Amino acid sequence: MAKPGTFSCSACGASFSKWSGRCDACGEWNTISEDAPLSSGPASKSLGTKRGRPITLTDLSANEAPPPRTGSGMAELDRVLGGGLVPASAILVGGDPGIGKSTLLLQAAARFARAGLKTFYVSGEEASTQIRMRAQRLGLADAPVKLAAATSLRDILTTLEAESPDLVIIDSIQTVWADNVDSVPGSVSQVRAAAHELTTFAKRKGASVIMVGHVTKDGQIAGPRVVEHMVDTVLYFEGERGHQFRILRSVKNRFGPADEIGVFEMTGGGLAEVANPSELFLSGRGDPAPGSVVFAGIEGTRPVLVEMQALVAPSPHSQARRAVVGWDGARLAMVLAVLEARCGIPFAGLDVYLNVAGGIKISEPAADLAVAAALLSAREDSSLPSETVIFGEISLSGALRPVGQTENRLKEARKLGFTSAILPSGGKSGGNGGVSLTRMSDLTAFVGEVFGAG
Repeated sequence: MAKPGTFSCSACGASFSKWSGRCDACGEWNTISEDAPLSSGPASKSLGTKRGRPITLTDLSANEAPPPRTGSGMAELDRVLGGGLVPASAILVGGDPGIGKSTLLLQAAARFARAGLKTFYVSGEEASTQIRMRAQRLGLADAPVKLAAATSLRDILTTLEAESPDLVIIDSIQTVWADNVDSVPGSVSQVRAAAHELTTFAKRKGASVIMVGHVTKDGQIAGPRVVEHMVDTVLYFEGERGHQFRILRSVKNRFGPADEIGVFEMTGGGLAEVANPSELFLSGRGDPAPGSVVFAGIEGTRPVLVEMQALVAPSPHSQARRAVVGWDGARLAMVLAVLEARCGIPFAGLDVYLNVAGGIKISEPAADLAVAAALLSAREDSSLPSETVIFGEISLSGALRPVGQTENRLKEARKLGFTSAILPSGGKSGGNGGVSLTRMSDLTAFVGEVFGAG
């Protein structure tokens, strides 16, 4: 908890000893406000000599039943939640404006309500009439969901205490304000206070609370980072506006695996589940073309095949450009440096563009070899066989390092009609899933074998 008299930026969470118009950390204007404690009393007040109640201690070997779960019927959402909704859980959902967060949660609210949960949808951004119009467009008008348009935290909690719902959706946490905190709605102290009170309500009453959070221009959930520590699950709803695909990604989950993803497609009738993401991401792939490589990756617990696209062209400027969509720009710079230092293939004076098709974001290092193959294919204007998948990690020495879940990657590739794979040597031996394997020990051998250079 911040001390009284300190100030925080609502955009990045940086702390300052005095107010100023511009945040020195992120450069935003008019985002700094004074922090206030969660309680109404002074933050420095001592606990005194009053004794508390003893807490119950248990052994690690104690046998307790796993928490019950309620499935929504949306397999992709249930997968990301770890198998369904857990009572007394607090969930934070973030995403860019207009990406479809409200649509997803309204569909989820209708599914959970039809499954028997007493569901409330509280919006601080839209009137109840607007939510009903969206529900009619999505075919959810008959769902037993209770709506409310409110921003006062005191009023919301009073209503929830009286009604005792099973599921509460707050859209969004930045619009909720507490009258005992002396700052504007959306400020660091207001978001922290609202999240604290709603999470406490969830734990005390056994209700599940889903809070929608706005994101900053860097893609992080706005407000203090402590909010992400308070809640049990943090989900990000990702996607490019030019693509119909949407990715629901779990970055924290106390009741299931993190980094799990659910894939949806935005349609006129709302968000539709995608049972086979690999097939969808590769659906627009045509004949073999230079710079196009299929990467067999792992997202959470599921294998996903995506197309890595690269373009290398002479730069008209003195400073060559490096543009990346869907991958880490720093890792691209590393792969280019290894290709030049270890393989003698320069990219100086060449613009390099890299794109992950379909709007998905790839973060695992196993994509290194696929990126290197796409860059070399684009540079040499030579296409790779269309039935080949590539994966592997590149070290700074130029060696290729094996990656995990090789067998699952190969099985997914075989299921989609791929017959060969290029991957690092070594690693755990397992079935090849019916795919012909070409193993490489280092990047120099890969360049010589696949592109006839080295």
